[in-house]
Amino acid sequence: MTARESKVAIIGRPNVGKSTLFNRLVGRKIALVDDLPGVTRDRREGEARLHDLEFIAIDTAGLEEATSDSLAGRMVAQTRAAIEDADASIFVIDARAGVTPVDAHFATLLREAGKPVILVANKAEGRAGESGFLDAYSLGIGEPIAISAEHGEGMGDLRDALAAAIGVPKDEEEPGDVAGKPVQIAVVGRPNAGKSTLINRLIGEERLLTGPEAGITRDSIAVDWRWRDLHFRVFDTAGMRRKARVEGKLEKLAVGDALRAIRYAEVVILTLDATIPFEKQDLQIADLVETEGRAIVIALDKWDLIEDRQLKIKELREEAERLLPQIRGVALVPVSGLTGEGIDRLAQAIVAAYEIWNRRLPTAKLNQWLAGIIEHHPPPAVSGRRIKLRYLTQAKARPPSFVAFCSRPEALPEAWKRYLVNALREDFKLPGVPIRLFLRKGENPYEGKDRKRGRG
Repeated sequence: MTARESKVAIIGRPNVGKSTLFNRLVGRKIALVDDLPGVTRDRREGEARLHDLEFIAIDTAGLEEATSDSLAGRMVAQTRAAIEDADASIFVIDARAGVTPVDAHFATLLREAGKPVILVANKAEGRAGESGFLDAYSLGIGEPIAISAEHGEGMGDLRDALAAAIGVPKDEEEPGDVAGKPVQIAVVGRPNAGKSTLINRLIGEERLLTGPEAGITRDSIAVDWRWRDLHFRVFDTAGMRRKARVEGKLEKLAVGDALRAIRYAEVVILTLDATIPFEKQDLQIADLVETEGRAIVIALDKWDLIEDRQLKIKELREEAERLLPQIRGVALVPVSGLTGEGIDRLAQAIVAAYEIWNRRLPTAKLNQWLAGIIEHHPPPAVSGRRIKLRYLTQAKARPPSFVAFCSRPEALPEAWKRYLVNALREDFKLPGVPIRLFLRKGENPYEGKDRKRGRG
């Protein structure tokens, strides 16, 4: 049997996004999609493609417990038949809702079927989905994959998991390779920081309206930029002022558009006016980008106006370390939208930040590192009891997110968590990107179990 002949069933309770994922895989809006649960009733098959991988995808009705003689019961029977007919299943949960008792019930059903299962936490974009994504570990069917079926995030990880499940070699393209689809970039900053002028310089044409007046840009305009055979899609955004100073309906809509651009970007260029950098609003925008988990590069625009450049860049790097500890090591790139100075350095910094943001670290290497950390700087004793860290794994990339299993997660001091994050950043070369660390109670969740993906 070839990969093209393999059948993959998409399984989950109602309204977790199965049909949205099915439509993305088959490349057409075949399945009806609505917020109302239970729209899909029959099995639906389609020829699917995910990067280089081709297979038959089966969309199914939402699994829910029901009597066999009811309509819902007959829908469940159709779904069970799809599981039996498929070579592997994609089990979808809603990361924003978290794991429910119904999810747990059908995780057991999928384990008992004895076929490969890929656990997918859908709607995982932004911070709202982080908690539910981590709860998915409790289902006991392997490491979850964070995706957004609506926005196409996490499809590379899903491809690799599917390839392993149906016996296809891993794609040669490395995660974080910018040679494939365009990298999504949002250019943000205060009004009149030089964002549109900088983008015009990047693409080599006067594509965006510019001028000395603040607030010319209102919509998030997307333009394509090619640099050394790499493809980027750059979104210009409205200048973001303090909330209290945002006036009028149009400006509020424009700022909302800029926030959406940040949320769905992969790399954010925070443009600062080098003559008046690190204003309060600059720091708030940087904090917003970090909260959304995006990779960030700081462009110091209007560098042509700076006289003692060597002294100035030294001062600004020290300020960035002090004022932005949450993205320590962030790239500061002096540029001039007016003269074109620093454009190559900015492109290089974007590529580097994107690759770090996508980086995955092997679990064995992480735990070897953790043993050394604990030996040299063990967690403190709280109320006379030592806190034990037992296991560390990277849950996902984009941004790099780690789960540590320990004896008393609620008692581990914030200072020690910061120490662990800073050590991760320094020892594994993860400068300038948000790092997430989540604590969960318990032993190594995979100890003594079959670690192969899809086995219980």
